[in-house]
Amino acid sequence: MKQIQDKRKETLQDALQLFQQSSDFVMHDLSIASKGFHIAYFQTLIDTDRLNKDILPFITESESQTLEEIVRNIPIQAKEIIKSPNDLREKVMQGFIVIFEGGNQSKCAVVEVALDSGREVAPSENEFTVNGPQESFIESIDTNINLIRKRLPLPQLKIKEMKLGKMTQTRVSLLYIEGIVDKENLKTLEQRLSDIEFDQVIDSNSLAQMISDNQMSVFPQMINTQRPERVAAAIAEGKVAFLADGSPEAIFGPTTLVEFFSSLEDYYMSWHISSSVRLLRFFAVAFSVFATPVYVAVLTFHYELIPRDLLSTIIASRSNIPFPPIIEAIFLELTIELLREAGARLPTKVGQTIGIVGGIVIGQASVEAGLTSNILLIIVALAALASFTTPVYQMGNTIRLIRFPILIAAAFTGGVGIAFFALVTIAHLLQLKSLGRPYFEPIFPPRFTDWKDAFVRLPFNWMSTRPVYLRPRDKGRFNFSRASKKHDIDE
Repeated sequence: MKQIQDKRKETLQDALQLFQQSSDFVMHDLSIASKGFHIAYFQTLIDTDRLNKDILPFITESESQTLEEIVRNIPIQAKEIIKSPNDLREKVMQGFIVIFEGGNQSKCAVVEVALDSGREVAPSENEFTVNGPQESFIESIDTNINLIRKRLPLPQLKIKEMKLGKMTQTRVSLLYIEGIVDKENLKTLEQRLSDIEFDQVIDSNSLAQMISDNQMSVFPQMINTQRPERVAAAIAEGKVAFLADGSPEAIFGPTTLVEFFSSLEDYYMSWHISSSVRLLRFFAVAFSVFATPVYVAVLTFHYELIPRDLLSTIIASRSNIPFPPIIEAIFLELTIELLREAGARLPTKVGQTIGIVGGIVIGQASVEAGLTSNILLIIVALAALASFTTPVYQMGNTIRLIRFPILIAAAFTGGVGIAFFALVTIAHLLQLKSLGRPYFEPIFPPRFTDWKDAFVRLPFNWMSTRPVYLRPRDKGRFNFSRASKKHDIDE
């Protein structure tokens, strides 16, 4: 009870005294007319140039007698007078300066002079495209919202802001288009974000994990992207997106499995080329997952499936290998993963050198030392190369991971183990959901109207409706019959 009473008696001066325990918090006396005013701030959070140019001259030269008149004269929009210690703590930590009268502890003025130390908008490094816009998100949430609003200049584009994280108080903005988004999808995402109770929220990807339908699943259930045009396109379809301050990525959903294999560049090329490339990605993913396990299963249990001409070549390549195929395959797979991880953690130029030179040297040395066969080396290298075709990095990590349990299953039970693991994976995908919507759509439940932009990308004039699984309030994009007509100008 005593602690509650002390908390109720807390004043603005008590909050300032708490700040003074930090060495970067400064407080100055200002001589204004006949009253003693003070200014306080964290020097590591504010822009001192703006303070000296835009604020101090209007304070020291003012003949005002009240705090309200001083605030009125300062030519900065973000300013107010507050009376709550909680509001004071929040504003000071956001880069506001505090102006208060020495003998008056009931109120003070706060003015925003935050230091903008973020980077400028630059091309994306994780989602590079040859065609199309090159802008990407940065760590400033206001700049990221600006990039989206430039592409969707609509009053119906709504933004709801909340603060998450007990310690970080991170700004999180929810974006959707009123009149298109399904209210149930919006309410689900908003409720899951507001229910988060965690002390620190640093990145939007951590939020995506916290609100996912099945946190035990290895498959990502929401798409992260650094491209503002992809977020704008998702919102226009009826999805809901959110941004976190300090994170250069946006998250949107609900989503489906096939969307993770769709690239922005698919919509910048003709539908024939886009469809061919998208089918190639699906084949590459299947090859990356099953190529090495099939090799191990065939050599261990089903060698009669190998053609006679190829069998002699495989026997010759494995004649000096002292290990069974599973040991040989795991050695090469782990080597590839080590090279990939080392290349990602090292500086860009060094990482590329390590990946290329390390792969060539280690691969050649392992074959000459009799640790691996040259045929398996080719298969593992092609499988690793195929895994890079996934446009979304998170799904690429999933593909890298699920190869290992399939490989172990193939070593112990052969083709039966591969088939069993494939069926278990499909069963898991069938029950998986994204914000309560089916993850395996349009395969199951079968919705043929959504196949127009699933495994292939049909012409734009065929995509006159928004995806069915999103349940958009406005289903139509344009008039199909009118768009199909081509009019020529009579000469």
